[in-house]
Amino acid sequence: MKKTVTTLADGRELLYYDSRDDVVRDAVDRRPLDAVSTSSEIRRDPLLGDSVAIASHRQGRTYHPPADECPLCPSRDGRLSEIPDDRYDVVVFENRFPSLAGDSGRCEVVCFTSDHDASFADLTEEQAALVLDAWTDRTAELAGFDQVKQVFCFENRGAEIGVTLGHPHGQIYAYPFVTPRTELMLRSMEAHRERTGGNLFDDIVARELADGDRVVLTGEHWVAFVPYAAHWPYEVHLHPRRRVPDLRELDEGARTEFAQIYLELLRRFDRIFGPGEPPTPYIAAWHQAPFGVPGREEFGLHLELFTIRRTSGKLKFLAGSESGMSVFINDVPPEAAAQRLREVASE
Repeated sequence: MKKTVTTLADGRELLYYDSRDDVVRDAVDRRPLDAVSTSSEIRRDPLLGDSVAIASHRQGRTYHPPADECPLCPSRDGRLSEIPDDRYDVVVFENRFPSLAGDSGRCEVVCFTSDHDASFADLTEEQAALVLDAWTDRTAELAGFDQVKQVFCFENRGAEIGVTLGHPHGQIYAYPFVTPRTELMLRSMEAHRERTGGNLFDDIVARELADGDRVVLTGEHWVAFVPYAAHWPYEVHLHPRRRVPDLRELDEGARTEFAQIYLELLRRFDRIFGPGEPPTPYIAAWHQAPFGVPGREEFGLHLELFTIRRTSGKLKFLAGSESGMSVFINDVPPEAAAQRLREVASE
């Protein structure tokens, strides 16, 4: 992997990740951009004890542009975009409309491919491995920022999820605090250790492998399963068999196999609802250990992949119980979801 660091016209950082070492990236951003002005603010909710990012500047962000005006495509044929070069493998740059900025953290955009009409599932194994390298490099870089406590790499896919740019891309949020969901995991991890003496993540993986009903895919280095108490209609957790706290600690075997098993998982997601159905909307979320917390090495890196589509043409909405009380009601039994995801391997 070759990494090239440059800046955009307004001073934001942009990084090219190339699979070839002989690629030269010297294109200049020729857009007449004003300096980025953000108003991101973190406010603590005294009732729930969590934090909310207030970012009013995001009201003006780019919203569903036509394909020929996509800001994530390469700059070519006289049209200038966020990427100055006329081609790229993987690109990461600071978000122009960040939810978090300055002392409040950092937001980055990750473009998986220059092909506007592709999706992550269309990538080759080499391309997917390069995205993993980019995620890992950004985790390592952002870990060195004094204000950053946790790095979250994720992809929102599909208009139903709320995606405003159709180009295949994901994001990285570098939070200045430990997120509420991770706080819950850390508390559960500690309680499990005190109660059993074991590691929660190891024991969950062992339980799913022993049971087998909810296992979707297994490899030498990874296992994918629908969790016992899945919140979403179709939800899969992907764990490395050798527990590590974050992406930086994956060994070469796990890194190589990830591309194979994750691409297969995404392709199965697109076949859940049968032929002729539109691509399945999903969120793919990496859960990494936060920095500087007790027991960090006991945390288990994993990816959670889920869709809000519960059946053909119908979405799972977060209504009263979910939104008002954080109590999920799942219409699809986890065992049935796992069975469907195993079946579609041959379709």
